[in-house]
Amino acid sequence: MENFQEQLKNRRTFAIISHPDAGKTTLTEQLLLHGGVIREAGTVKGRGSNKLASSDWMAIEQQRGISVTSSVLQFDYEGKRINILDTPGHEDFSEDTYRTLMAVDSVVMVIDAAKGIEPQTKKLFEIVSQRGIPVFTFFNKIDRDARPALDLVDELETVLGIQAYPMNWPVGSGQVLQGIYDLRADQLVPFKNATTHSEIVDEAMDEIELLRDAGNPFDEDKIAHGQLTQVFFGSALVNFGVTEFLREYLTYAPAPAAMTTVDDKTINPEDAQFSGFVFKIQANMDPRHRDRIAFVRIVSGEFNRGMDVLLQRNGKKLKLSNVTQFMAEERENVQTAVPGDIIGVYDTGNFQIGDTIYSGKKSIQFPDLPTFTPELFNRVVAKDVMKQKSYHKGIEQLVQEGTIQLYKSWNGGDYIIGAVGQLQFEVFQFRMENEYNVEIQFEPIGSKVARWIKPEQLDEKMSSSRNLLVKDRYDEPVFLFENKFALNWFHDKYPDVELEEKM
Repeated sequence: MENFQEQLKNRRTFAIISHPDAGKTTLTEQLLLHGGVIREAGTVKGRGSNKLASSDWMAIEQQRGISVTSSVLQFDYEGKRINILDTPGHEDFSEDTYRTLMAVDSVVMVIDAAKGIEPQTKKLFEIVSQRGIPVFTFFNKIDRDARPALDLVDELETVLGIQAYPMNWPVGSGQVLQGIYDLRADQLVPFKNATTHSEIVDEAMDEIELLRDAGNPFDEDKIAHGQLTQVFFGSALVNFGVTEFLREYLTYAPAPAAMTTVDDKTINPEDAQFSGFVFKIQANMDPRHRDRIAFVRIVSGEFNRGMDVLLQRNGKKLKLSNVTQFMAEERENVQTAVPGDIIGVYDTGNFQIGDTIYSGKKSIQFPDLPTFTPELFNRVVAKDVMKQKSYHKGIEQLVQEGTIQLYKSWNGGDYIIGAVGQLQFEVFQFRMENEYNVEIQFEPIGSKVARWIKPEQLDEKMSSSRNLLVKDRYDEPVFLFENKFALNWFHDKYPDVELEEKM
């Protein structure tokens, strides 16, 4: 690839996080519109038309009006190649979101200006802050009645513990929205067809004067380390303030960063050796072909179609010939790619989430991606015993995707699936029926406290009616405790036994 360094410098890879219904997917649509990859922005619910959000490709997403998978979207804008990872908004899919956040260099946080910071936003921000990556804040929906801007910025700082630096400022909201004031350019960007209210303009200018006297100083180093967030106001639904946000984001967002391996070595994007890691697996993106895609974040070196790589987990040699890049369900074969890019590798079952791939002789292994401890459990069976082959295939593929977690009874073949939230079961059931043509039924066993036990410490007699012994997908032993009281009772009875909890 010509100008490798130039290509690398122009990559921007970010995720959008928010509480459900804050407008995350609508903002994504507007960004795609700016990139010229769609002609019309569709809202998630497609109100008043048949247009659905391009980034919500799965049938259940379009039916329910929510995002339940992480889409990968790519477009060019003003000389930059932008990779957006549109994460699930629903908290039941926080595990998928967490893994996605491991694959980005910055984050855009969308907040409903009428509601302020909501629980899921706070939870996701805590994950982001642990990595210390840049966060850009977009207060959305100012075309509706919003909370006072000073209150919103104060809440941002006090609840999330990050300093804020407004790049623009709302002049009114809802029916009296006058526009946004660009603090850097020192000029008003008027809202279309706004009715003039001079007192609202005067009030906003007083607030802006206060910000200039008492606000945080602009500090690029703090932005780069996730300690200061640039704040923008606008409305994705009516495409107001989005252009201003995108241009400023591209100015200050970082190019791809170095990553650390399990043995504390630093892998720089400029390194000649190719490396990357699988952060997501998705089956049946194209139901006609029953395909399976492993999403790989490129960390270092240059990808060239047809290149040979090693799968670190088992040393298997693979040729990356059938590789694609994405615009929601649209895709095109890719010849070359650089660090920061997300490529989709057609997979026949070689990959697992968290796998490292690399070229050359020097072994590289990136840290494992996190697994959450499920809290809800169901036994599951196929209604039609004649469809066992499709049933087992569907469960195997959806488990490999991370849609749900699979357990088996210790001395039998019963399947037990675990999830962080109830919606995961609904998506699992929907996809089994629609993608694998298998109707399933659940036998709820309710909320449990899952803990892993070392095989050498296990005695099957430890199991009782209050702590069900099962195997996870790797045949490791797990106890499903009725409740915390049963867990404490076990600790008291077996004080030397170590029990492990995932995240």
